[in-house]
Amino acid sequence: MISHGKDIKVFTGNSNPALAKAICERLYKELGNSEVKGFADGEVSVSLYEPVRGSDVFIVQSTCKPVNDSLMELLIMIDACRRASAGRITAVVPYFGYARQDRKAKARDPISAKLVANLITAAGADRVLTMDLHANQIQGFFDIPLDNLAGNPIFVDYFTEKFGDECLEMVAVSPDVGSVARTRAFAQKLHMGLAIVDKRRLRPNESEVMNIIGDIKGKKCILFDDMIDTAGSLCGAAAALAENGASEIYACASHGVLSKDATTKIENSVIKETVVLDTIPLPAGYTGSKIKQLSVATMFAEAIKRIYNEDSISSLF
Repeated sequence: MISHGKDIKVFTGNSNPALAKAICERLYKELGNSEVKGFADGEVSVSLYEPVRGSDVFIVQSTCKPVNDSLMELLIMIDACRRASAGRITAVVPYFGYARQDRKAKARDPISAKLVANLITAAGADRVLTMDLHANQIQGFFDIPLDNLAGNPIFVDYFTEKFGDECLEMVAVSPDVGSVARTRAFAQKLHMGLAIVDKRRLRPNESEVMNIIGDIKGKKCILFDDMIDTAGSLCGAAAALAENGASEIYACASHGVLSKDATTKIENSVIKETVVLDTIPLPAGYTGSKIKQLSVATMFAEAIKRIYNEDSISSLF
């Protein structure tokens, strides 16, 4: 029995309209008619060109670069839908920005992830749908329901098709201690071995690889993480694997943030292929060959249908 909203309506901001359109195609729905633009002074302006009264509204907006503009677009779109009497509003945030600021690492640090959670709630969202939060405890920052989808199954399907039974002889590698749990879950599904890169971070976005824990000599390795930002840590870990005897090195991550010259670093690295999801668009003008993008549209479309019909999300996994 459907208990929220007379119909589904999907709108998008400017951060990832291609993903929103792909989700609508799988829902057999037209993307909502709206416009998000800016005034001369940089303020965000939102216009909805169709009624949403009583509808189950889903706003697709990754809070990726430019992060603050993307976040404000999301907040103002939520407010516009709330004031237009939407039946329920779900913020669909495939990539949740500020997620790395989830704790006080030193005195007088803000906890920006909690602040962003408060802003989304205060704007009028009834629930949040996201993917692979950098830290699971962020789910507790929200006072509204949050569904955190896992990109793991998409990667499992991809590498199963790519390597088949050869996966049994490969090794999944965690690029740091913090990613061990997610890498172990990935390795178990593909029956791979597990290795860990032990590194010491010298300063933000810079790290020094110290040691490889696990047997990777002569084996194909897959570096597994939740995001790739400047790619310094990733390429450093890949170089350490190659120096320690890995035969081939692949990498995958849910969120390809790819800041600064990350794509150039990856193209010039020993990594044979890097696979990311389309939670964030690839940098404009990227023409390299080492970065492959897989779509999350089918998974998000299915999650949206289940939210609308009040069905279980966890059974997706």
